[in-house]
Amino acid sequence: MPHISIKLYPGRTEEQKKQLADKIAENVVAIAKCDEKEVSVAFEEVDQKDWAEKIYKPEILNNEENLYKKPGYNPFE
Repeated sequence: MPHISIKLYPGRTEEQKKQLADKIAENVVAIAKCDEKEVSVAFEEVDQKDWAEKIYKPEILNNEENLYKKPGYNPFE
């Protein structure tokens, strides 16, 4: 606990993903008051053409009650 799953467009390097995972884990430890060994971070690359249907609709639009940071865009508008 906790596990963070990040979906993003392809194109980041392995080093960028490692850096991002490290910074996220660092902040989770500080804010959630847990041990670093309890934190895991995963990345899933999703093509831009699939984003609206695979990510935006099910995980953002249809999941607003669990969303703490809402995006400033809507691909369906």
